Amino acid sequence: MTVSINALGAYTLCRREIWRFMKVWNQTVIAPMITTLLFLAIMTLAMGGQRRLVEGMEFDRFIAPGLIMMAVVQNAFANTSSSLMLAKIQGVIIDILMPPLTGGEIVFSLMIGGIVRGALVGVSVMAAVYLFVPFSLFHPMVALFYMLSASIMLALFGVLSGIWSQSFDQLSAMTNYVITPLAFLSGTFYSIRQLPDLFYTICHFNPFFYMIDGFRYAIIGYHDGSVWLGALVLTGTNLALWLLTAHLFKIGYRLKT
Repeated sequence: MTVSINALGAYTLCRREIWRFMKVWNQTVIAPMITTLLFLAIMTLAMGGQRRLVEGMEFDRFIAPGLIMMAVVQNAFANTSSSLMLAKIQGVIIDILMPPLTGGEIVFSLMIGGIVRGALVGVSVMAAVYLFVPFSLFHPMVALFYMLSASIMLALFGVLSGIWSQSFDQLSAMTNYVITPLAFLSGTFYSIRQLPDLFYTICHFNPFFYMIDGFRYAIIGYHDGSVWLGALVLTGTNLALWLLTAHLFKIGYRLKT
C-alpha cells in the first residue's frame, strides 16, 4: 500500500500562509517586538529603580525569556486562528477544503505558517531584548527545540480554535479565557517555587509553564521544573493536537456548514 502525498498542494498552501502575514510584516513581526520591549520597560520601571532579585538573578533578566516566548506563542496562535476565521467568515474556506489535500496536509501547511511567524517574531524580539538585557545563550539547541515546540503547539491550538469558533467573539473568548490566563500563570514573571504547595502543583499541569521554563533554562541557565519532562509534555501535547485537528478537518467539523 502506497501513501500519496500532495507535496505541491501543501507547499502552495504553506506559501499562501507565509505570504499572508509577510505582506504586512510591520504589523505581524515588528509590532510584537515593540510591544514586548514596552512590556519589559514597564515591568522594569515598576520596580521604582530598586534592584529586585528573583532566585538570585536580576528581575529583568529573569522575565526576558518569558516575554520572548509569550511573543512567539501569541503570534503563532494568531496566524493560524485568524487565517481560518477569516476564511470561514468570508466564505472562502472552500478554497482550502476543495483541493485534493488530506486533513493532515492542510493542518501541516497552516501550522508551518504559524511556526514561521512565531520564529521570526522570536528572533526579532530576542535581538531587541538583548540590546537592553544582555544574556548568554547557554543551550542553543534547547532554545531552538522549545521555540519550535511552542510555536507548533500554539499554531495547532490556533487551528483548533479557528475550527471551533463561529465568530470573532468566540475566537476572542479562547484568547481571553484560555491563552492569556495560561500564559500569565505559567511563571513568566515569577518563580513558581514562591507559590504555595497547591498552586505549585497545579502549575505542573500547565503546558505553558514547561515551554517558558525550558526556554528560560536555555537562555539564562535557570529552571523551576524538569527540562526533559517539559520536552515530553510538549511533544505529547503537539501529537494529540495534530491528530485532533487533522481528524476535524477530515470530517469537516464546523467547516462545511
